Amino acid sequence: MSTAYEVNFDGLIGPSHNYGGMSEGNLASARNEGDVSNPREAAIQGLEKMRLLLRAGLKQGVLPPLPRPNFDLLVAAGFSGSDADIIEAAARANPKLLKAAYSASSMWAANAATVSPSADASDGRLHLTTANLSTMLHRSTEHPDTTAALISIFGDTDRFGVHAALPMHADFADEGAANHVRLCAEHGAEGVEVFVYGRDAGESAVGFPARQTKLASESIARAHTLSQSRQVFARQSRAVIDAGAFHNDVVCVGSLDTLFYHELAFEETDATLDAIRKAGEGLFELKTVMVPEADVPIGDAITSYLFNSQLLKWPGEDRLVLLAPLETQETQSTRAFCEKMVEGNGPIGRVQYVDVRQSMRNGGGPACLRLRVVMTDEELDACHQGVLLDEDKIDRLQDIVARTYRDKVVAADLADPAFANECRLAREAILECLGLSELD
Repeated sequence: MSTAYEVNFDGLIGPSHNYGGMSEGNLASARNEGDVSNPREAAIQGLEKMRLLLRAGLKQGVLPPLPRPNFDLLVAAGFSGSDADIIEAAARANPKLLKAAYSASSMWAANAATVSPSADASDGRLHLTTANLSTMLHRSTEHPDTTAALISIFGDTDRFGVHAALPMHADFADEGAANHVRLCAEHGAEGVEVFVYGRDAGESAVGFPARQTKLASESIARAHTLSQSRQVFARQSRAVIDAGAFHNDVVCVGSLDTLFYHELAFEETDATLDAIRKAGEGLFELKTVMVPEADVPIGDAITSYLFNSQLLKWPGEDRLVLLAPLETQETQSTRAFCEKMVEGNGPIGRVQYVDVRQSMRNGGGPACLRLRVVMTDEELDACHQGVLLDEDKIDRLQDIVARTYRDKVVAADLADPAFANECRLAREAILECLGLSELD
């Protein structure tokens, strides 16, 4: 077994961060639609979270924001002329479409891809499949640029397999690692990959959209050359989807041998846990922390984003640490549960709170902001070094943000061609800092 590390690749929040309210089923996004956003504060909050983990001794990477506005989308919709012409025409004819073209939702890197480490793959490579995010228009346009970024970072085809997004059809709807949990004894050991889906291909339902299909998850498992005996497909409960849990990571998070989940997370909880235990035979003994509905009502779990937290093996600590948003501390039921949990002798020994309010107001907590990639020393050496962070690089990124990002964005700003140019220049500076200028 090779030494391996869980590397958190956080999405750097882009300069067009705004409260567009475009994500059906995401209650925070809808609730804050049209509010004034602060892209500068949002990016600084994200970078400070990255700094916190780096200082703790964890490996930390970053993914750059995508080009915004997305002129490909606007041109496909029939707008033409100069950049300024396109923006001004779209603002008059279809401001909702312009809002989608400016979406900064790639900040939520948990939706960038599904990742399987080389320890799980029969071909011995680390695999990443870009999510098609086909359910929502504003996210469905991300995958070409995301794939290009992943290829630039994980370009060594002997060690990495970067797979393009699945077909853009409802039967293949895929939302990435937000519906995927990997469990193992140690990061470098073979593990069990749990794929959580909301519906079968061809199935429709009344209520909020189920964004992940079983067919999509099965297709990714095949492409990643995973052992059939070490994979589990679990159905997310319809009740939590309709309550606003648009991804599994809003009601469940796992790390190493521990699964932390809400009582209502799965359609068939006992069968799901039994399947995980069977798949993990000989590898690890599953530890579970179930949060009862009686202690934390599902509404509180969703608004506080208790489960959209990072569950981490913190250097120097025997038990896992839950890195949760401040909203979890400020919600009475979740704060009380966390206090009781850490007083016991279970696998989670501490909860640390972090301020990511700008992201939270758009419906994404600490776990949304990162893509977990388990990597060996050799794989770390083989990836693009410019995206691996140290204190100096975080400082340089924060300087760029302070210099190029606005501290206030409202809907009317999206109609201003000058804002589009600001976003372009900010991204160019970020790419240069990360050594990824080829992505311009």
